[in-house]
Amino acid sequence: MSPPEARLWLALRPLRAQGFHVRRQHPFHGYFLDFVCMSRGLVIEVDGASHEHRAEWDQQRDAALARHGLRTIRIPAIDVRDHLTEVMEMIVRELEAAPTRSLRDHPPRSGEGE
Repeated sequence: MSPPEARLWLALRPLRAQGFHVRRQHPFHGYFLDFVCMSRGLVIEVDGASHEHRAEWDQQRDAALARHGLRTIRIPAIDVRDHLTEVMEMIVRELEAAPTRSLRDHPPRSGEGE
């Protein structure tokens, strides 16, 4: 884990007490997700300098994850470093707004729930 990822992980771990089970470095269909809450279908990626030239690859990856019912939010590493409180507030809002899904359910078919 990069230093920003490690810092965010320390802040995410206590969310378990609120019912959000967040995993780190979770393997999923050939990808390693920085952080994921499977019950809410939310992937949290920390983007550092290495992502500056990977925008197209990141979009393809996010689209592939979306086909499995996962939504990705991307957080710049500098925001984790300089604005952790605001980052955590945003993550909690996203988790609370995401519908709870059964881990046994298949992702919704195209058009379902719209």
